[in-house]
Formats: sequence, structure tokens, C-alpha cells
Amino acid sequence: MYELLTDELRVEVLDPVADAALTGPRYCTGGYVFQVHDARHGPLMSGPTYPDDFNWFDGQGIPDSFALEPLRAPGADDGDALLLGVGVCDLEAGTVVERCVWDVAQAPTSLTFRTAHAWGGFACTLERTLTLVGRTLRSVTELINADDGRALPVRWFPHPFFPQPAADELFRTSAAVTLPESEGYRIAEDGSVHRRVLAPGHVGHYQELDHAASDPLTLVHRHDAVGSITMTTSYVPERFVVWGNHYTVSAEPFHVATLAPGAQARWTVTYAF
Repeated sequence: MYELLTDELRVEVLDPVADAALTGPRYCTGGYVFQVHDARHGPLMSGPTYPDDFNWFDGQGIPDSFALEPLRAPGADDGDALLLGVGVCDLEAGTVVERCVWDVAQAPTSLTFRTAHAWGGFACTLERTLTLVGRTLRSVTELINADDGRALPVRWFPHPFFPQPAADELFRTSAAVTLPESEGYRIAEDGSVHRRVLAPGHVGHYQELDHAASDPLTLVHRHDAVGSITMTTSYVPERFVVWGNHYTVSAEPFHVATLAPGAQARWTVTYAF
């Protein structure tokens, strides 16, 4: 694994080659934050099976994903597809057929992962940069549609796995959120999102939140060891989802766009620990 270090934090980042066994079709393999360690408090992030077990589908830490927008060759509706940041995948089998190749550059405070895709009539370049300064981790994604005639649809979301706090309150956001009657969550009078009691053995609740965000989103998640972790996006989320089980809870603000031929996009998510 790669590491980013400060006096207080150690961030573990998967090596797309050496740690390939820890990845699959679901999460972007470049810039995958596997764990954030605090010098005083130990591991700060969790996962759907952490710390008891690990599998590539559930993952852990702070992965992100383009997998909900598989790119297929013209006329194809099944079989192989291109997943940005992963490569060509057999979605029916849940396997990676041809992994993308990342060029990795490490500097004292940053890691940059660069790759290019050309498959099925799509062509693009993707760059992921992680920067750690003090207790702030910044993830920057830059995508260029290198095709001269075909638009590139993008559906991306961060998937931070926060540990379940002892109290029922999970997080507060800079935008008002609402939700229909839910078995998994409720909105308190102060606007914060709380969990409901999760039955033993329950696989977890996935809930779409309605939001009124017209600006980039700030989310403050409760954390028993450090008080809170603040997550800030550079974009206005199109969708906002929360999922959690007994081990973890994940807030997922979606970035959705369509890049015209030759167009580029850049967005960031910042985590303050």
C-alpha cells in the first residue's frame, strides 16, 4: 500500500497492482483510501464487515465508484462494460476482464493516479489526486472526454464508511434533508439524521434522502473517537443516499454529469478529521 503521513494521521491507499486482490469491479482502483489511522485513536474509518472480515464488494475506508454508470459498446445491453477507474468488466460474472493501468506519482503530501480508457467507442483520461495536509484529506477527480464524437455520461459517488456512533445521531448537513417514513432512519427536529434500531442480523438500510441543496454540501458526521469528521463536496449533489448496517454508516452525495466531446470536469471531496 501507499501511505500519506503527517504527525497525527497515516492514510493507507491501495496500490492498484500490488493490492489488486483487494479490489473488484465496484470501486475505483486508483485513489482508494483503505484506512485513516490517528496517532492517538487508531483506525478512524470502518466498513460493512470491518474489523471482522474484508471482501472487495463491501470494501472499507473511503472508496468511491463510477460503477452505477457502466459504459457499453453501441447496441450492447449486456455482457462486458467499461467501468471508469476499473477497466473492462463482466458485470454478470462480477469480474474484471481487463484492468486499467495507472501511472502513480507520489510527492511528500500527495498521491496522483492517472489512467486512460479507450473501449467500446469511449475514450477518456482520468486523474485522481489525494492530498493530506495536517488533519485534512482532499480527494480530487479530473476527467476528460477524449472522444471527438460521443458524449460521456458520468455517475460518481464517494462511499465513506464511518463507524456507527454510540448515539443514534449520525450526521448533520448544510442543506435541509427529508425522507419518507423509513425503518432505518429519521430526521430529528434540529434537522440531523438519526438511525433507528437495527434488528440483529439485518443486512442494513439503503435510503434516498430528499435535499434542498443549491450549493456544495457540507456534512458533519459524529465520531466517538474524534468527535466528528467533516465531509465537504465541491459540487451540488444530484442524489443523496445513506446506507448503514451494524458496523458502519455511509453518506453518499452523487455527482452526475454528461461530458460533451472534448469537455473536462473536476470535482473534490474533502475530509477533515
